[in-house]
Amino acid sequence: MIGNIKIIFFGTPRFGAIILEILAKSKFKPVAVVTEPDKPAGRKRILTPPAVKSLIMEHGTWNIPILQPEKLDSGFRFQVSSFKPDLMIVAAYGKILPKEILGIPRHGSLNIHPSLLPKYRGASPIQATILNGDTEGGVTIILMDEKIDHGSIIANLRFKILDLRITYKELSEEIAKLGGKLLIETLPRWLAGKIKPIPQDDSKATYCWRIKKEGGKINWQNSAEEIERMTRAFWPWPSAWTILTSKHFNILTKKQLKIVKARPVTGYKLQVTSYKPGQVFLTKNKELAVACGKNALILEELQLEGKKIMTAQEFLNGHPEIVGAILE
Repeated sequence: MIGNIKIIFFGTPRFGAIILEILAKSKFKPVAVVTEPDKPAGRKRILTPPAVKSLIMEHGTWNIPILQPEKLDSGFRFQVSSFKPDLMIVAAYGKILPKEILGIPRHGSLNIHPSLLPKYRGASPIQATILNGDTEGGVTIILMDEKIDHGSIIANLRFKILDLRITYKELSEEIAKLGGKLLIETLPRWLAGKIKPIPQDDSKATYCWRIKKEGGKINWQNSAEEIERMTRAFWPWPSAWTILTSKHFNILTKKQLKIVKARPVTGYKLQVTSYKPGQVFLTKNKELAVACGKNALILEELQLEGKKIMTAQEFLNGHPEIVGAILE
């Protein structure tokens, strides 16, 4: 029975690719994969396939058809129906599936969501976990309905976040691996009808929305701890960024400065009250620091607009004028 199950997998970024690989190497290899169209990337805007497509191309022996629809229209619904799927699995696909598509497979459509639903419904649960300083994370498998992240719970897994400086990339990888493992363990029971879906408690729902570029702009009135969490949650995109004003030959220039890596320190060690929020200074140990609304941020890695990533010392060597500047 299980060996004949036809599954269509929907996913796009690295998170989805990790889960797809676990699925494809199990007895639940999909009969087709749906991912977003190739998109321009990098400075040269080279057309680049999404991570899920790249994974399938690397494993040519899988022989899994790839669908990359621009629109989820009637033509696409016909394509999906032609595979006669028994089940659809969604992991960070990037588009909202209409009810007409969700209802095609007889065993429904399952979504792997990187939070403990109903907490952090929406597009950025991993970033929200880091931004809020959570010490616990999770992954949830739901039976999808037409509302975003609203479906009944099939299974979930809770875990402790032991690394207090974990980055978005690291946490995403960890949750994806746990989600893939949970999926493989859950599918036999779901397909056998041994799991009763549990409705989510909507009264406990919290939301996190799609992150935009401007969401990464640093407000130096915030605490150093909050800003440091931004550097981990928003790298590599949209990054935690600020504006550095420099003066060369009496000409003022404003450039975006990304804070790639930093660490917060308590104010009493640095006498931060001597500086305005956003003001750059050197500590007694000659470390590059920025005063914040509370405490200070030691800068470890930076990237100036149009330049490569540098250590704070490398940046200071090339841009000594940053000391005393007030970042915007």
